[in-house]
Order: sequence, then C-alpha cells, then structure tokens
Amino acid sequence: MYLKTYLITFIMISAAVSAPIPKRALTIDDLLACQRVLAPQFSPDGKRIAFALTSMSVTENKSHTELWSVGTDGNGLKQMTSHTASSTSPLWSPDGKKLAFLSARSGVMQIWILPSDGGKPEQLTTHFTGVNDFVWSNDGQYIAFSSRVYPDSSDQKTAEERDKATEQSLVKARVYDDLMFRHWDEWWDHKRSHLFVLDVQTREFTDVTPGNFDAPPIALGEGYTFSPDSKELVFTSNHEPVVAISTNNDIWSVPVSGGTTTLITSPVKDRDFKGNDQQPKFSADGKYLAFLSMKRAGYEADKKDLFLKNLRTGELKNITEKIDISVSTYQWLPVSENLILEAEQEGRDGLFLLDIRSLKLKPIVSDGANSSVTVSPDGKSIAYLHQITTMPNEICITTLSDGKSKQLTNFNSELLADVDMNPIEDFRFISKDKTQIHGFLIKPPHFDKTKKYPMVMMVHGGPQGQWNDSWHYRWNLQLWAAQGIVIVAINPRGSTGYGQKFTEAISLDWGGKPFEDLVAGEKYVIENFAFIDKERLAAAGASYGGYMMNWMEGHMDDFKYPFKTLVNHDGSFNLYAMYLTTEELWFPEWEYGGVFWNSPEQYEKYSCDNYIKNFKTPMLVIHGEKDYRLDFSQGLMVFTSLRRMGVPAKLVLFPDEGHWVLKPHNSRFWHQTVFEWLKSYLQ
Repeated sequence: MYLKTYLITFIMISAAVSAPIPKRALTIDDLLACQRVLAPQFSPDGKRIAFALTSMSVTENKSHTELWSVGTDGNGLKQMTSHTASSTSPLWSPDGKKLAFLSARSGVMQIWILPSDGGKPEQLTTHFTGVNDFVWSNDGQYIAFSSRVYPDSSDQKTAEERDKATEQSLVKARVYDDLMFRHWDEWWDHKRSHLFVLDVQTREFTDVTPGNFDAPPIALGEGYTFSPDSKELVFTSNHEPVVAISTNNDIWSVPVSGGTTTLITSPVKDRDFKGNDQQPKFSADGKYLAFLSMKRAGYEADKKDLFLKNLRTGELKNITEKIDISVSTYQWLPVSENLILEAEQEGRDGLFLLDIRSLKLKPIVSDGANSSVTVSPDGKSIAYLHQITTMPNEICITTLSDGKSKQLTNFNSELLADVDMNPIEDFRFISKDKTQIHGFLIKPPHFDKTKKYPMVMMVHGGPQGQWNDSWHYRWNLQLWAAQGIVIVAINPRGSTGYGQKFTEAISLDWGGKPFEDLVAGEKYVIENFAFIDKERLAAAGASYGGYMMNWMEGHMDDFKYPFKTLVNHDGSFNLYAMYLTTEELWFPEWEYGGVFWNSPEQYEKYSCDNYIKNFKTPMLVIHGEKDYRLDFSQGLMVFTSLRRMGVPAKLVLFPDEGHWVLKPHNSRFWHQTVFEWLKSYLQ
C-alpha cells in the first residue's frame, strides 16, 4: 500500500518536473529590457570585434551605452568601458593599440582614447561645440571629426561666448530669414556642421570646410574619409543656395591641412550629378574612389547606384546600373576587386558580394535584416548585425569562401527564451491591376488554428520603405501579435526592395494604386486565412502609414470588409498645410508634382481633408509636438474633423517627442494606449 502510494507520488512529481514550462507572450517591458547591439568593428589584427551595447533605463527614462568586445570565435566577451556617461562609436586605431570612442563624460561629446589592452581612457578633444562623429586616417596620424560651429567663425572661444550670451538673454525669440529653419525635431541654431582634422600627437586641429555650408550635409548625405596616403579628406556637402529644396549632395576633396576644395562629382557627358551623392570610400590600393549616387535632382528615393572613379585614368563607371537594386551602403574588401553591398530585397535586407570586373552579384546573407558590415583585415570574413522578427540585433560572422555563418553574441536570448513568438510568414496576392504584391503575416502566441482572431493591418511609413523580417523597437510586430492579434504587414506600391519601378509607382499617386493594393490585400487575407475574424479588423500606421489611415477614413466604403477602428501616428492630413510646415521641401515637391500654387492637382486629389464628409470610423490620433517633418497641427486637424463629424476619437500628444516616440516611459504609455484602444474595438 505504502509502496504503491510512494510510486504514484514519485511519478506525479517526476511528470511535473519534466513537463515543459509554458511560454508567455511578449510584453512592453521585454521590449524595453532588450539590449541593443550596435556598431561592430573588426580589430586590425582580426582577432576581436569591438561594439556598442545600449540598455534602456526605465527608472532614469533614458538609454545608456557602453563599449564591449568579443573574439571572432565567440569567446572572450568583455566590457571595455564603464561610466555614468555613455560611450559610443568605437573605432580602432590603424595599429590596433587604441580604441577611440565618443563620450560626454566631461560635459559634451568628445573623442576619448582607450588602450586596447585596458586602462584608463584619455580625453583627446576639448572642443566646446562637441564632436558628432569621427574617422581615423590610414597612418593613424590624424582624426577627422565633425562639429557644429558658427559659419563666420569656427573659433571655439567665439562659440562659447555666443552660446552663453544666448543662454543668458531674457529674449528667447528665434529669428530666421531663409529656409531651412528647423529640421526633424530641432530648430536651427545658426550653426553649420564643419569637418576638422586633428593631429593626434600635437592635438592641433584645422577647420577644413569653413563657410556657410554643412559638411556632412544636414540630410540624406553621409560619410567622409581620408585618402589612402592620408593627404586628403573626401567628404559630402550640399552647396546649393537653398538646401530645403535640394538633394544635391556632392562629393568633394580637400587637403588635410585645409585650403581649396575640389568638386569630384562634377558633371560629365551622361551624368550631371544633380542628385544625391554620398558615402565616398577609397579602395585599399588607392586605385578607386567609390561613392553612391542618385541620378535625379530632388528625388530622395531614387535608385542608389554605386560609382567607381579610377583615380589614375579619371574614368567614371556606374557598376550597378544594370542591377535592379538600390544600394543602402557598402564596404570594400582589402583585395580592391570586390565589395560587400547592403540592399533591400523583397522584405529582407541582404548582403551581397560584387565583383567589380565581372559585375556579378552574389548573395552572401539573404535571410532577416543585416547591417553595419565590418570586413576582416584579411578579407576572408565579414561581421555584421543580424536580426529577424523573433530576435533583436546580434553580431554574426560569415566566411566569404563557403558562406558559413556563426552568431557571436547572445545578449537577449535568456530574456526571450520563454517568450512564444511565431515566425514571420510570406504571402503574395494579385492587386486590382494584376500586379503581384508581397506581404507578411504573424500569428499570435499560443495560436490555435481552430479559433478566430482579430486582425490589424500595418501600413509602413516612408512612403518609400518596407516591412521586413526584422525586430523593431517602435513598431514591433511581435509585440502587437502578443495582444492576441493576427498581424498583416503589406508592402504596397512605393515600397522599396522590389525594383525601382515598383518604388516609383507611389509618386503622384499617394491614395491611388498603393491604396488599391491594401484594399486587395485585406480582402485576400480574410478570404484565404480562415482564422481571421472579418468582424474584428483594424489598421494602423505611422508617417505615410498615418496618412493612409486618414485616407482610409475617407474611403472606408472601398473595403469589402471595413475596419472597426484606425490608429494614426504622426500622419499627414492636409497636404497644403503639410507642404507649408515641413522642412525638407524637396519631398512634397517631388511627390506631388511641384508647389501647390503652380501644380495643385495632386494636392487637391489626395489631401485627406477633402473627404471629411465620409468620416465614420473611430480613430486614435497620436502626434509628437516636436515633429517638424509632419507638424503636430496635422494631428489636430484630423482629430477636430472626426469629433466635428461625431466620430469617436482620442487625441494623444507628446510634447517631448518628435516623429518617433523614443523615451522609455513615453514608449510604454504609447503602447498601453494603443493596445487598450484596439482592445475596446476588437474584443
């Protein structure tokens, strides 16, 4: 009797111990707790990779970043900095003896130097106006850095006196006499970004880009680099008189001692280089200067082609002209005959190997989203950031000869080990005009195919952008799915990664074919996925996605299965007002065919305020008051319109946020508000 009881008890306990722990749904606290891996950099000896690691502090309501390194075999993970102030942007010195980085531990961002074998960091710069970014020269003698200074005098004492006078003045008026007077989330402070060359030994520096121009430019252009012999600095700058209407970033060069600048992207027979040119990089052998170039002036979503300039012959060649991808960024291999390209392709951000002789493109990494490539000194492998919808960025390394990959870091694996997340699923459908459209679907945790689930259709911003297989900290598809919702994310006309013609299809047609794609896509998923409840449907989007929420509001009758509610984050509403309050005016002038007083047709046709009389769907309207891309008055307009029409609506404004909601407490509140709103309509 006792033996039988003992055996039964033992079996029950054993079963309980061996039973798998049930997985849970992802939460906003999980998202905030994830550590964010950034900026991997191979050491010059090829044995280690330095990188930055950012953590979010909910208590302090801000982020904090420290520097780490890991061996290329995945061993020897160690923290390299520890300070109350963040340390960012690690860059090894060419000899590998030092690691330079940025930190504001002395007040404002400065360059600091850390011995690679450990020790106390030493402050290298004492620039009153601070340092934004920097690069080493190949010989290690110089560092070039950018800093915002007054254009008529880059003298640091002058800057200090003017800034203190402004701060102490009782008059806080802002005075401007030209465009652009604000950008993204900041008012112009009457300074320009200039490039300085610092002699590492003497600590003396020279402003090599004096004058009333930004280098690098305020938007779209990036990158500056030393020539292989360390005698010149090549950089990007826009010298047009009104940068608010120009994408004409050019490539320039200047001696490291300063002096006359030389325009590299001057017009040639079949290219005027009036579009956006950026990211200059020399080949290791000094034979070529590569850069990315967009052909058309004023079009920020034009195809980015990779150009090579032969520095010995002067020959200029577009080596991706016949490849229908737009290059996001690239890196030279040491052999100087191959490059690694990063490019979007059908919902993935892939890595490719391009041979500059044969011009053949070979996929290296095709799954997920991959970025921040760093090349090993021997050119045999690359390290990069890799993410998918179920995993935040981690550092991976891939051998180029056989394509074998290995994940080197696992900062979030323990946190997410017991979280139930379903992989992203691809689907394709035929739109109204017979064009094939691609989309993604994510099922909620603990999915049961016999049940019915509410659905939220997500519309991305850009509009020239894409939903991809990636982990996102602002619009995380897994977190939305964790609310017990099926997530559908479609890449309609205008999306990137499907060829340039597909991307261009949205210009002059904001509420046309892209809208038809979404209408057809919603019908397709409801009629092909039986687990979607056609009575519990919602849509959400930000920026252009927010515009589309406003457009849907006025055109809900076009849907066979109408949405119960809409979530609009920082979306445009009145295109006339949007033009007059945004900062990068080249964008609406291209997208809508010019200025509205000369070409009103597109503004009139696709301005959502013209369809207020059709408004009937409850909407959550969210906007950042520091959003200068799409002024928060756009949110006020749509909310006023909805309430005046008697439509249920809620307005949420963030006085301390711009186009994106970034602060931890605000992010938590944003998600709670959105999910509570959806729950009230989709239960």
